[in-house]
Amino acid sequence: MKLLVTGATGKLGSKIVNVLLKSVPVDQLAVSVRNPEKAEELRAQGVDVRQGDFDRPETLEAAFKGIDRLLFISADGDTETRIRQHNNAVEAAKNAGVSFIAYTSIANAQESTNFLAKVHKATEEAILKSGIAYSFLRNNWYLENELSTIQGVLAGAPWVTAAGNGKVGWALQQDYAEAAAAVLTGDGHENTIYELSGKLLTQEEIAAAVSQVIGKEVPVQQVDDTTYADIITQAGVPDFLVPMLVAIQKDIREGSLEIESNDFEKLLGRSETPIVDGIKQLID
Repeated sequence: MKLLVTGATGKLGSKIVNVLLKSVPVDQLAVSVRNPEKAEELRAQGVDVRQGDFDRPETLEAAFKGIDRLLFISADGDTETRIRQHNNAVEAAKNAGVSFIAYTSIANAQESTNFLAKVHKATEEAILKSGIAYSFLRNNWYLENELSTIQGVLAGAPWVTAAGNGKVGWALQQDYAEAAAAVLTGDGHENTIYELSGKLLTQEEIAAAVSQVIGKEVPVQQVDDTTYADIITQAGVPDFLVPMLVAIQKDIREGSLEIESNDFEKLLGRSETPIVDGIKQLID
């Protein structure tokens, strides 16, 4: 059985590959990357490194040839670009004869109002239409996404948010990586959906967890969207990122990530890393 991971040099992809290297023979593992030069370290370990460009479908079909089970990590970019690229990947997988796709989606993808959900809804639908057996890994939110806010707190800033009382199921990328690897290598995951979510927490609750780790009070400053945009702009966030970060706060405020689940435990045989322990890891 031959396995392949796309986006294997990215933050999540590299973690997934490292997990797989500990659990499957290296000759069963391949990766697809836009720039193979960035994967030389994997090639040196015996991993089959293939060139696959989501904007060049012919390279994807070649990369997926001979692959039984594919872990498809969602690409970056604007909505329309990602949908086009993801459709390319699904079509290439079908043409190459891939028998199973695990796809990294978003919480509650089909019903979500989150601005990121359009891509994932379209991709899930494309995979369903392809007829290939699937598992949708609906990742809630990476704790690593809060690293810049935590760094600001360490420098003496308050925890600034426009997310109100909205709750998020934060978990470490390592937990998501181990869950993805378990699905790719395990049996009985055909045509399944996993809502991968940590314990639901508000902004006040995650700030309290940071406070517990650093040993000092972390004040929470709740602001409106306009003020939030002004604050992060003044903090040096590039202009093109500001609307996206404001949209994330709005979507959290409106409850788009309030999806409770014990699917981590189902896949890992344990709960996700506790939030305090995860914050300690990020700070260290």
